Amino acid sequence: MDDKRDISDRGPARAAPRDSLFLLTTLSTLDGAPLGKARVRNLSATGMMADCERAVPAGAQVVCDLRGVGKVSGVIAWSREDKIGMAFDEPIDPQLARKPVTGGAQPQNVPDYLRVRQLPRR
Repeated sequence: MDDKRDISDRGPARAAPRDSLFLLTTLSTLDGAPLGKARVRNLSATGMMADCERAVPAGAQVVCDLRGVGKVSGVIAWSREDKIGMAFDEPIDPQLARKPVTGGAQPQNVPDYLRVRQLPRR
């Protein structure tokens, strides 16, 4: 491995601490056109890195639905094959994505596929 490789291929500098995790989300354009699913690899207050089902170009304005956080808008800061870096328009609390989804009263911003459903008793 060449230690003197050009650092310009690593994307913009990150200011916020990142938290590594695996979290499924969906991406769409601002007008709601689906861009596919993505697996979030790390998350911070100002952005995320994710593996996508398909390439999403740098500069694209997108919305993702993060568990515990809700819909988050931002711009794709960099894109390489199926990996993206997304810079959020507004900071979030990344710890909300780590909170467990529980039964009982559920927040409205939890996607349907993560909601716990009670089975009827017989």
